[in-house]
Amino acid sequence: MSSQPYASGYFRTSYGQDIALTQTRLQRISAVVFIIALIGFPFIASNFYLDLVTQVFLASIGALSLMLLTGYAGLISLGHAGLLCAGAFTAGILFKEFNTPIWLTLPAAAIVGALLGVIFGLPSLRLRGLYLAVSTLALHFVVVYLGGEYETKRGYSTGISIDAPEVFGYTLYGGKVWYYILLAFAALTLLLCINLLRTRTGRAFRAIKAHETVAEALGINVAAYKLLAFVISSAIAAVAGALFAYYRSFVSVEAFSLFLTIQYVAMVIIGGMGSLLGAILGAIFVTIFPYAIEAIILALPNAQAYAGQLFAVNYAAFGFVMILFLVYEPLGLVGIWHRIQSYFLLWPFKHRPMAGARK
Repeated sequence: MSSQPYASGYFRTSYGQDIALTQTRLQRISAVVFIIALIGFPFIASNFYLDLVTQVFLASIGALSLMLLTGYAGLISLGHAGLLCAGAFTAGILFKEFNTPIWLTLPAAAIVGALLGVIFGLPSLRLRGLYLAVSTLALHFVVVYLGGEYETKRGYSTGISIDAPEVFGYTLYGGKVWYYILLAFAALTLLLCINLLRTRTGRAFRAIKAHETVAEALGINVAAYKLLAFVISSAIAAVAGALFAYYRSFVSVEAFSLFLTIQYVAMVIIGGMGSLLGAILGAIFVTIFPYAIEAIILALPNAQAYAGQLFAVNYAAFGFVMILFLVYEPLGLVGIWHRIQSYFLLWPFKHRPMAGARK
């Protein structure tokens, strides 16, 4: 997946080692333990923690799609909440108007997302940086406006309710069922991203992010790969939105505010730009953060006096944490993880990481 050596001095010496998902015995054992823990978690967790982890899976799908676009292709997007909204409304409208089953609404959401990716990826051929970010922001407002208009004209002013879908006669209902469904989708998205980044397409994304002019000089069709990055990222995000609609059994434009876009941008920044692991760590951090702040406030003496300030404190703390990561930890949580990993791999020895190694 990556040609970078570990700071511990572990080197991959064959192509087979380089493409293996796990490369050491410790990694394989850890992966097996982690998978067993994920499978067994619903049997020991309360409904609250089950919902929290399920939210992490949903956020991970969206964060991975944004990481492909921003972290690997270097294309800034502020329309991620709009893409989630488009996927959710595609599922909601198809269900309400045509009673379409889930195995058709999910591909339909992906197609809608891909089309939006083409439309809003076109400005990327001429715009860069802040100008590109502002053009993608238009996506958010256009999709939310259209969703709101549909709700108003069809009399769903409070949102669209969706019945639990059926697959082969089995109703997909309940926290445990959706935990495993979203876990499967998150795992499939991760595998898709890992394998995509190993292909010529993934290498083209990295080259474009590093230097567009050099990438073009190397024969890479920069325009085509930029559009492809938007299409893939948008399709995955739209599917995440459709899954969100089914999981909540409800769709409303209120759930896709501009703050949701900021949260997804925060996931890739706090997690660590240019890292799929960073996207997942960022999704975990940003999803759990509001609950952690609430728990801290409620643990304070005379907590009821601060209850009214909870949202304000949450927003302020969220912004403060983003600034801290940007200033003091630009590599994000994945940078911290690699330092901890190297510390234990090297212990009791200690030396500076070699040039070009993971820090």
